[in-house]
Amino acid sequence: KYSHFCKRLQALPENKYTSEDHDIFTIAGRTCIEEGNSLQVLSIVLDEKNQDIVRCMGWNLLPPLIQTLLKKEDKVLPHCLAIFNHLLEVCPPKELLIGLLEQLEQDDPDTIAESLHLLLSPLQKVLLCLGTRKASSLGMALSSVLDQVAKLPLPQTKEQEEDDVFSLCRCCTDLTTFIRPFVQEVRQNTLKKDELRTELLKFSMRTLSHPLLEVHLKDPDTLAESPLRNFATEIMNSLSAIGESLPSLVYQPLLRRKEVPGFLEEEVCYPKESLASLAHLVFVHHLATDNFPSVYSPVFCLRSNMEHELYEKSLVRVEDGSLSADLLEIRTFLTVPQNLVKVMTICPRHDLVSYMLIETEYMLKTSNHSGVEGYIIKNIKNQIDSALKPGHDNCWFEGVRLPPLLRLVLRLPDGPETDLLQYLDRPVLLLLLFQTGVWTELYKIEDSFMKPLRVGLNMSRAHYEKELHSTMDSKKSKGKGQHHSCFYFSSFFHFSLVALHSALHTFDMIESVLARIEELVEVKESV
Repeated sequence: KYSHFCKRLQALPENKYTSEDHDIFTIAGRTCIEEGNSLQVLSIVLDEKNQDIVRCMGWNLLPPLIQTLLKKEDKVLPHCLAIFNHLLEVCPPKELLIGLLEQLEQDDPDTIAESLHLLLSPLQKVLLCLGTRKASSLGMALSSVLDQVAKLPLPQTKEQEEDDVFSLCRCCTDLTTFIRPFVQEVRQNTLKKDELRTELLKFSMRTLSHPLLEVHLKDPDTLAESPLRNFATEIMNSLSAIGESLPSLVYQPLLRRKEVPGFLEEEVCYPKESLASLAHLVFVHHLATDNFPSVYSPVFCLRSNMEHELYEKSLVRVEDGSLSADLLEIRTFLTVPQNLVKVMTICPRHDLVSYMLIETEYMLKTSNHSGVEGYIIKNIKNQIDSALKPGHDNCWFEGVRLPPLLRLVLRLPDGPETDLLQYLDRPVLLLLLFQTGVWTELYKIEDSFMKPLRVGLNMSRAHYEKELHSTMDSKKSKGKGQHHSCFYFSSFFHFSLVALHSALHTFDMIESVLARIEELVEVKESV
């Protein structure tokens, strides 16, 4: 039936094909492919007499063909692949582009990776056939591809990247191969390919934002051959190849950046997160460093990278005492502590918060803010509690790294005279440690923290009890001869008494925690 229909069309010129003819050709061909009769379709498609028909209507067979190819059924795979390749040769590039892009859209991660692997090479071939009119089509294709890549989970461990459990590595490798001829074309014709260059710049900026900003690249010592690190290197090389200066991207302030022809008004040429990702790749992972002059001073690099919050890596080359106090007038320097607090308080990524908590020595020593310190200690407590549970190992909060962290936290800044109302978190953390079996630092903690805490507790309790009696006596003496309905008089003493009772209640809580710790110590020592 399918072959008879095609024979009827052979006698007609292309401009005489009706919409009904298109529908019949598509439905009949799809039915044959789905029912396993792809050999019949192949014979029709390859028949020299049918080439005008195939050239005009063949691209409509892409959906069933691609779905069958993705299933990889051995019986029909060679026939379908031959049909697919022939359609790529004879059908108009524009129609093929539309058909291929429609088939890119998938939801299942496994299917996404297979679809990209199958279609990127044909897409590249079709786009190259468009000649000088391919810029917008390339941009559309790259946008669709990155939308699909964004649906894939990111590998978090070395093993996940090595085994490519989410197929992201293969997709990135395929994507690198896909853009290479277009990058090469811009490299060779820099002045004549503004639109193509713009699309590649958009792609590179978006890629820096995702997946490269979010993925944790492994250094060569950890993973000798890293597909994701190779992908990052290729993206940076592509930026250089299309005429973007990497040093300028990293160091120039955002407000001084030039507008790039081809970007819509609502689009940002150089998104801040993309530039931060680029700086991270350069200064943390040392990618493309051969593109950077060695004359930049450490202070210059530090000033430039404050915008990207690369604090630690930017300070590595800066000598102690070499920074001018004038730098404190720069807003980005002043916002460093606030940014660190934001990461620890509102960042949804557990691994990043965990890493930030191990970098808190400076803040605990200099913040002078009980709220900030309390929040840090609370999070440290939660991290230790989590690390001690089966299956939640965290090397930063157990083993040899734990004692220095405890010594930093379990201290009273002013010894026994410390305001204990501001340091309730510390004895609570200590109780948690003893309840979970962390005893290694007991002899140090007992002398440096528990004994001063006991002395300070007794001193504070005595002070506040004295204040309570003094306030009550003052209330009695000042109340004589005054009208007891005076609102301000009553309110003042009421709130004073509430505050003092609350303080004493807090001391009772600390006393209870301390007593419980001492009980645990006695039990442990008697075993």
